[in-house]
Amino acid sequence: MTRIDLNADLGEGFGRWRLTDDEQLLSVVTSANVACGFHAGDAATMRRVCELAAERGVRIGAQVSYRDLAGFGRRAMDVPSDELAAEVAYQIGALEVFARAAGSRVAYVKPHGALYNRIVHDEEQAAAVVEGVALAGAGLPVLGLPSSRFLKVAERAGLPVVTEAFADRAYTPEGTLV
Repeated sequence: MTRIDLNADLGEGFGRWRLTDDEQLLSVVTSANVACGFHAGDAATMRRVCELAAERGVRIGAQVSYRDLAGFGRRAMDVPSDELAAEVAYQIGALEVFARAAGSRVAYVKPHGALYNRIVHDEEQAAAVVEGVALAGAGLPVLGLPSSRFLKVAERAGLPVVTEAFADRAYTPEGTLV
């Protein structure tokens, strides 16, 4: 039987500012890509979303990104590999604290924005993200575009990979996002 996991980006606000209606989305999704504080999200938001997701049986995923609050993680950045790996592990660890406190766990990792798009083609940055996921431990699955450098590097490193598609986005003839 084919199974479709419907995921959405949640917790993409901070302080008093909220971008999405997390409660409504959690009533329809099976997995929540929770912003981990670098492009959006803060400790209170991560905690709230993890509690709501755990209550509803929704899987919690770490939505990791470049450190770019001002640009919402959408600006291309040149981050040294060792720094990027450490920042990815840091974001996963921060979310794991709140997921565990809510009685759940971080179940997967999904990069966001400019980082997501860059690691489709950039093997060095893809390897840094994979290193960060491995550093965080637990052999977490990673989500990405089919045939991306990221998923190829992750497979070679022994991480489970999950291909995804976007119902609300356009694609190039090569299968990358427009």
